Amino acid sequence: MLTVLALGLVVGVILALTGAGGGILAVPLLVFGIQMSVAQAGPIGLLAVGMAAALGAVLGLREGIVRYRAAMLIAVSGMLLSPLGMWLAHRLDNRWLSVLFAMILLLVAFRTLRQAMRPAVALAADVDSPHPCKRDGGTGRFIWTSSCARALALSGTIAGLLSGLLGVGGGFVMVPALQRYTDLAMRSVVATSLAVIALVSVTGVVASAATGGMAWRVAMPFSAGALAGMLGGRVVSARLAGPHLQIGFACVAAAVAVGMIVKSTF
Repeated sequence: MLTVLALGLVVGVILALTGAGGGILAVPLLVFGIQMSVAQAGPIGLLAVGMAAALGAVLGLREGIVRYRAAMLIAVSGMLLSPLGMWLAHRLDNRWLSVLFAMILLLVAFRTLRQAMRPAVALAADVDSPHPCKRDGGTGRFIWTSSCARALALSGTIAGLLSGLLGVGGGFVMVPALQRYTDLAMRSVVATSLAVIALVSVTGVVASAATGGMAWRVAMPFSAGALAGMLGGRVVSARLAGPHLQIGFACVAAAVAVGMIVKSTF
């Protein structure tokens, strides 16, 4: 029980410190920490990350930085594909599912490392680049166009499929997508992504619970730890956030990915 609680605490802290994509470490921690399969750990990770994301999203709503209409569009698109991902997860061999998870984790690590090491000039150029989704200067709301709706809906379907398949919230898809397709500030990107994760997770958690695939004795303490970690992590996130933290997360994610590949191979 204490081990599971501690693992959840780690997930919550990472989620708060590194943004929405940090929740991708939930499943590997369960796989290595208490020897679960990816298919077993997926629904538990989804519940914990979803609950922690919901807490972060509520706090973001209070600050007025969540673009809730965009979050709803993305989440509805993701909810349509999440059950399909869960169906596939229980039909794929755990070894190949672990390798797939590890490859995605390596991609997340590479993206995080590249973003942390990019010079400020390149980041400034990105701010000036055209985005399909732009906000009205007066209201701060998105000016909805067909290209904006398509970009966000497509991002949602990918996040939803991976959410059901691997038990991840999909923040590692949503954060880069919102950065690429919108002109939102980073704090708003993370808060909106957390809202999407919370909404998409509902579908996967309900489907898993209905089919008896949720190990509640592990899920509850793990989720409680994640919530506590999210609250604690937010307190220190402003002090610790920066390139060095991103590089550290990327290194940890890469090491975990390699470990998953080795574990599934031998």
